[in-house]
Amino acid sequence: MTAEKICENVSGYSVRSAGTEKGARIRVTEGLLGWADLIFVMEQKHGDRLRSKFPESLEGKKVICLQIPDNYEYMEPELVELLQAKLNPYMKMPDNEIIPIFKNHATVARADKM
Repeated sequence: MTAEKICENVSGYSVRSAGTEKGARIRVTEGLLGWADLIFVMEQKHGDRLRSKFPESLEGKKVICLQIPDNYEYMEPELVELLQAKLNPYMKMPDNEIIPIFKNHATVARADKM
């Protein structure tokens, strides 16, 4: 949720967040993966879960592992800093913006069609 929150104001992108585990409030679906241009995961195990469960939906898609331990609380300042630094090469992050991600979640983004 933190990543989704801080990315919501990034110009040119629409962002959604969903969980990779059974107990997630909002779970990753084939439709969500089909919608996405970019798929970000916090840890390698999240990407592995997606590849295992949705191999066809990920064909031609890039799954980007941010290599951020999934042990932060929502909007924790250190997490926000890490996310901004790791996401900036893919999505130009505005200065001093805040971004959200949930534990055991994948965050997906789609470039808005102008």
